[in-house]
Amino acid sequence: MEIPAELKYTKDHEWIRQESGEAIVGITEFAQGELGDIVFIEIETEGETLEKDEVFGTIEAVKTVSDLFMPVSGKITGVNSKLADTPDIVNKDPYNEGWMIKIKMDDSGQFDDLLTADQYRELIES
Repeated sequence: MEIPAELKYTKDHEWIRQESGEAIVGITEFAQGELGDIVFIEIETEGETLEKDEVFGTIEAVKTVSDLFMPVSGKITGVNSKLADTPDIVNKDPYNEGWMIKIKMDDSGQFDDLLTADQYRELIES
């Protein structure tokens, strides 16, 4: 299972990376594998400022619906438009084409407090 070392992770199985002054967020390969075939993703929070751990959307798989949580506080500045027509790209490429939102972070210190790849690996293997 792929757990890229350059990303940070949450206990709720979101990943985050900093890029050009923003943060990009998605769900991990582990999470998409547990969910199964993803059929719908709803994110209606673009333009909103949310706190860390608040719900920014939902993800629906064949058998379940799960909330998506903010890994850090900030304003959602973008949503991956490809998810509307092809939500299964999260199954195929969760760390690149399957990204979900872009955030302008309120506090970059929150990013530093997230799990490293090794810490995340320990979490899912325990």
